[in-house]
Amino acid sequence: MSKKKVVLAYSGGLDTACILKDLQERGHEVIAYVADVGQQEDFDDVAERAKATGASKVFVEDLKTDFVTEFIFPAIAGNAVYENRYLLGTSLARPPIARRQVEIALAEGAEAVSHGATGKGNDQVRFELAFAALAPDLEIIAPWKDPEFLRRYQGRSDLLEYARLHSIPVEATVEKPYSSDENLMHRSYEAGMLEDPEAIPPEDMFKLTRSIEDAPDTPTDLTIFYKDARPVRVVCASEDVDLIEPVALFDYLNIKGGEHGVGRIDMVENRFVGIKSRGVYETPGGTILHHAIRDLEGIAMDREVLRLRDMISPRFAEIIYNGFWFSPEMDFIQAAFRQSERLIDGEVHIRLLKGNVICRGRSSTSSLYDQELSSMDVAGGYDQEDARGFIRLNALRLKAHKVILEQASEE
Repeated sequence: MSKKKVVLAYSGGLDTACILKDLQERGHEVIAYVADVGQQEDFDDVAERAKATGASKVFVEDLKTDFVTEFIFPAIAGNAVYENRYLLGTSLARPPIARRQVEIALAEGAEAVSHGATGKGNDQVRFELAFAALAPDLEIIAPWKDPEFLRRYQGRSDLLEYARLHSIPVEATVEKPYSSDENLMHRSYEAGMLEDPEAIPPEDMFKLTRSIEDAPDTPTDLTIFYKDARPVRVVCASEDVDLIEPVALFDYLNIKGGEHGVGRIDMVENRFVGIKSRGVYETPGGTILHHAIRDLEGIAMDREVLRLRDMISPRFAEIIYNGFWFSPEMDFIQAAFRQSERLIDGEVHIRLLKGNVICRGRSSTSSLYDQELSSMDVAGGYDQEDARGFIRLNALRLKAHKVILEQASEE
């Protein structure tokens, strides 16, 4: 293998720390790239450990604003719910991470990019499809699919021994009862004890949300303001909170949703690689925004546009989950969705209580709701006699079907 300059997506965990050293042993120059997408990390410490392991350079990149505005908000606006339950999280974070990794690789004159995702999971697909779409000439080094690497490291114990022999500074010591991934959108838990689909997750596992039993009995009331289906302001009068900056706004919703036990799910999902996987997720802020925008759409989005959008939304979620954010089909869907989201403006009044997101009222400057037309007490320009012909026309096929059924039963 020729010696290359490689940009490695580095987390500071056992896998990527050992991969960094392994790549160096093979003669490569390794640039460590650390992406901040909202995980609770000491990034200075992570950078120091990368340097101590031998990285020629370390980039610590704050991607939180891009992550929220370019990925989280569009996904929620587009009703991206994977397999009818999962609001996504890890799969939303991978495109901005991969995009910035490619930008650094090209700026540094690197020949290759690398990651520590395993050969069984979804992340390998997400990273490598993004690399292929954004910089097809870059080589991809994926150690967990390399036969030589797999022969050397059969499991976690081998990596720990390798780290010890090479004095690699890692925090890992023993196998956790599960693995987790955190970003602004969610915290996920899988593997370990959770591989038994009947195993009940321990309460102390959850980091972002309280249990329903421990959530306060007093609700929190919020107002969320929208422009073109994007949240632009959050107000909580009782706490004297008024936020417009996207990351601060989303952070606050995560905190309040977590306090009230909002956004926990436990499901068995279908990975793109064909394996069923049990995942447990905490998505407090995303769940609040999901319910709020669906409510606003009810008053501000045209019925047929909403129906078409919701026909495409499951596919939209699959595209994100499967790693095709940078693809022609995503460009097509995003263009259609941006058109559907124009003038979805207004405000939604939300109550958070015991795991519930309760929409208590809404208004919109672009409202399609006509109170007089909807009223049971005022005609509002609606001629009820017109309904007779409307019903008669819609009944024609039903009557014809009934006749056919009767004829068939007589034969």
